[in-house]
Amino acid sequence: MKKAKDGKPTINDVARIAGVSKKTVSRVINRSPLLNEATREKVEAVIAELGYVPNPQARALALRRNFLIGLIHDNPNAQMVLGVQEGILSAIRDTEFALVVRPVNRRSPDMLDDVRAFLEQQRLFGVMLLPPISENDALADLCEDLGVTYVRMGSVRLDDDEHMVASNDREAVARAVAYLVDHGHRRIGFVAGPDGFRSAAERASGYVDALETAGIKQDATIMAEGNYTFETGIAAGEKLLAASPRPTAIFASNDEMAAGVLHAARKKGLSVPEDLSIVGFDDTAIAAHIWPPLTTVRWPIQAMAKAAAIKLIDPAEARRQPSHFLSDLIERASVGTA
Repeated sequence: MKKAKDGKPTINDVARIAGVSKKTVSRVINRSPLLNEATREKVEAVIAELGYVPNPQARALALRRNFLIGLIHDNPNAQMVLGVQEGILSAIRDTEFALVVRPVNRRSPDMLDDVRAFLEQQRLFGVMLLPPISENDALADLCEDLGVTYVRMGSVRLDDDEHMVASNDREAVARAVAYLVDHGHRRIGFVAGPDGFRSAAERASGYVDALETAGIKQDATIMAEGNYTFETGIAAGEKLLAASPRPTAIFASNDEMAAGVLHAARKKGLSVPEDLSIVGFDDTAIAAHIWPPLTTVRWPIQAMAKAAAIKLIDPAEARRQPSHFLSDLIERASVGTA
């Protein structure tokens, strides 16, 4: 068999030299698990020797899918979405895959129809669903019906291991609040995440767990709602710091709101951590960049997103990817003794 007219090696050249069928070469290129390792290595060696580069348009046509990974979200936390994107991009670097991001409105009655149209138009290779829409079973069923591989990200188990990555938000927050208790704090305020987010509910449960373990009674006057934004953190901080007696420490359900609490404390003339201790959640860039640097729970968002993307693009490697991730407390300078 001859090379293509432009002199570049073809899939037929690879098959002939490797002594396998064209279909086997295609399976190697598409990372099919239906191959033994010896055959895979032999074909990959020939591909490398010839410098063969698969035609992405031809592959997409054969698979009836584009080499696009979709990220679908309805999340007010821009830092969280950015962290997910970075994790996905690290997984697809040096591949033919690309990322397409689609914001949606989870409160719209047309959300499922909008997502259906998006999936049908884009012919995605796979899709990642971020919380809180990842908690919508109907959305996962829609992906299944359309034959679109999906992975759901969450703070609790949402699906089988093939279709999810999850963190341990409740336990991580309980440990963070216990850390404040260990520093002598008994009046610990709480800024919740938005209603309808499972992560917000899990983090609130972790706060309650820690208080109960420490024998501290809940006090609604030092609990406030937020929306995972800096502005709602300021508003929540102002409310909590107006309580009498005011809290000596505040746990905020993400770093953006914790930064807002810090801003509210400064406006009130309070010093952190001398007058008020603050702990956040996520360990986004803002946590290390504000002053004092924020003690926070490191949510392994990039690692979770990278694992999720690998599950989407590489069936052979997917089985080796974790589905559960643990968050760690990162001690900085925003916590002092009561």
